[in-house]
Amino acid sequence: MSAPTPKPTVTEREARQVAEAAREQDWRKPSFAKELFLGRFRLDLVHPHPMPADEAVQRGEEFLAKLRDFIETKVDSALIEREARIPDEVINGLKELGALGMKIDTKYGGLGLTQVYYNKALALAGSASPAIGVLLSAHQSIGVPQPLKLFGTPEQKDRFLPRCARTDISAFLLTEPDVGSDPARLAASAVPDGDDYVLDGVKLWTTNGVVADLLVVMARVPRSEGHKGGITAFVVETNSPGITVEHRNAFMGLRGIENGVTRFHRVRVPAANRIGPEGAGLKIALTTLNTGRLSLPASCVAAGKWCLKIAREWSAAREQWGKPLAHHEAVGAKISFIAATTFALEAVTDLASQMADEDRNDIRIEGALAKLFASETGWRMADELVQIRGGRGFETAESLRARGERAVPAEQILRDLRINRIFEGSTEIMHLLIAREAVDAHLTVAGALIDPDTSLQDKAKAGAGAGVFYARWLPKLVAGQGQLPYSFGEFKREVDLSPHLRYIERTSRKLARSTFYGMSRWQGRMETKQGFLGRIVDIGAELFAMSAACVRAEHLRAHGEHGREAYQLADAFCRQSRLRVEELFGRLWSNTDEMDRKVVKGVLSGTYTWLEEGIVDPSGDGPWIADATPGPSEHPNIHRPIG
Repeated sequence: MSAPTPKPTVTEREARQVAEAAREQDWRKPSFAKELFLGRFRLDLVHPHPMPADEAVQRGEEFLAKLRDFIETKVDSALIEREARIPDEVINGLKELGALGMKIDTKYGGLGLTQVYYNKALALAGSASPAIGVLLSAHQSIGVPQPLKLFGTPEQKDRFLPRCARTDISAFLLTEPDVGSDPARLAASAVPDGDDYVLDGVKLWTTNGVVADLLVVMARVPRSEGHKGGITAFVVETNSPGITVEHRNAFMGLRGIENGVTRFHRVRVPAANRIGPEGAGLKIALTTLNTGRLSLPASCVAAGKWCLKIAREWSAAREQWGKPLAHHEAVGAKISFIAATTFALEAVTDLASQMADEDRNDIRIEGALAKLFASETGWRMADELVQIRGGRGFETAESLRARGERAVPAEQILRDLRINRIFEGSTEIMHLLIAREAVDAHLTVAGALIDPDTSLQDKAKAGAGAGVFYARWLPKLVAGQGQLPYSFGEFKREVDLSPHLRYIERTSRKLARSTFYGMSRWQGRMETKQGFLGRIVDIGAELFAMSAACVRAEHLRAHGEHGREAYQLADAFCRQSRLRVEELFGRLWSNTDEMDRKVVKGVLSGTYTWLEEGIVDPSGDGPWIADATPGPSEHPNIHRPIG
């Protein structure tokens, strides 16, 4: 048996190549968001709003009723926050309810819920305790069930999915102490040895890892005779010899989650437990996340609904200067933002989820946009609620209860939501990921022109192809339906949403032109213009949210479900969104990006260290990144399976 492979040292270019190889290269199905970035407003792809089948609705509603009863009668949110742990009896109750198998097919013992109802269930559970929502989501959205559903063999599904549906909790292990969003440097190794692989390495931030029974582990297989090698996915039994859960991490929020550090030392994993071929691990992870990311917007929808409820009740009860708080314009603007954004966020989540269920569209960009939009706006809604609550927003629920007031955990939801801007792809990484997909059409036809390694002959060939593409594409960005005053007339009711749809169409073309201008200006340096790319993506996210809000409003009107009020909320959101879009467009070309780069160079070179004088640093001693050298564990195993 060969020794574990050393930690890879990779260049920036090699890291990009690894990420690029893991992407889905083809677009076999239409994508509303991809078209939006190309200047084509394909409303027909999302309107009329897709609908779930009657049987799916009945099954979903029946489970939601059972889950609501369980959550209301068996879950003590304050206890989970206070003790930083979900009681075992609550987890066992969720198992008995079938909540571990919401997304697993009924033939494997699961509930077979659609993505729409799975998200509704996560929102409901997460509203009582975000830690419960994370437990269920990490298990099913990215844990063992989803990759096996997409890439597992029939034998693997028969063996593992019934366990995941009822008894076994799973976790997904990719991150390492020195490896975050750059998986090219992954150090965990899986060395072939007969019919097994021998796994060595350390994994960090293993959500559910402390209590998990099954793990999806990403590890690097060395290239050798008969082995392609590369980053590969495995299903690993947590009770295998050589696995040690060394530490349970504690965070500013989500205090009840079971997140830890897991060490693997000469752990034997049967080759039959490998998911997909060698080298397919990152592609499996990214494909799993296409729909897995939709669980995060679901939790943000729940947070928005709760923020709105508390803001409404508190601002009506609290008086300042002779009138209720809500009647002061400064506070009213915050309430309007929370209400309109909650409506739009639910529209985005339900639309993307229903599109995932129908499987008619490629939703890799829609899912990513939903995650990005939800994590940023969810955090802002919670921040606005804390501001509306004033000092009581900063005070803990326990303190409020102790002095005789309603125990409203506003500061807790702010802490709980903060992580959403980081995990499952930080906002900065999501900007780059979405931008890469958004410019895919351009790189397909013109990528060779800006690649420094491309020969002159290939550049000439690419130039000819690009010329044909842009000769056809650019003229279509000049005019469209958005300039016709009566376009989208079916959205004109007592409240008229048609101007917003015309704005989306016009702005989509403007966005595509701006992207093209940026590529023409910077060419090969485009990938370094992260500020520009982030603003392009944020504009696209706003346009997607506006589209979803309008489509949802019309859907609710057509079905007699608060249609008039839905139109009002969609109108409010679109007006607010348009202001943000115009600001983002202005900052595409007028910003401080160049100056910021100069300041950063000064900071890193020590030019401004004098600015840090006059303080003490309360940080403790120790390395910035913990040592993760493979080897036997020196810590007790704190793995705590839930029996």
